[in-house]
Amino acid sequence: MKKIRKEDRTPLLVEQLLGVWERSVRETHLFLSDGEIEEIKKFVPAALTAVPDLIVETNAEGAPIAFMGIDGGKLEMLFLTPEERGRGLGRKLLGYGITEYGVKELTVNEQNSQAKGFYEHMGFRVRERSEIDEQGNPYPILFMKLQ
Repeated sequence: MKKIRKEDRTPLLVEQLLGVWERSVRETHLFLSDGEIEEIKKFVPAALTAVPDLIVETNAEGAPIAFMGIDGGKLEMLFLTPEERGRGLGRKLLGYGITEYGVKELTVNEQNSQAKGFYEHMGFRVRERSEIDEQGNPYPILFMKLQ
């Protein structure tokens, strides 16, 4: 795992992370249409460059396979390539975020039941629910807090 400083977030790295994001979302966010994914995708590079703390995990060849973004004590993003799911990398990243960055809060799409279950397994509990997502779309969001 490596923290990537803002000045080191090159266009190539952002493009690689966008690829991880898209592959992850297409695997886990089955409630989104292709058009919706493409629309959201437009905003991801800005989020990747703006998030204060960006942690990236790479494979043996140095290509990104997972990343998380943290702002204060809030997990803003956590995405893994489909091949890495179920191998403990998400647990490793989130555990690192909790211990090293004080992550205590996050949001997750209610319809992403696998992610919700993962976060619950990691000790997070739903404290609030919104009927709409951050863009005003009808995808309920769960606000979770570490217990």
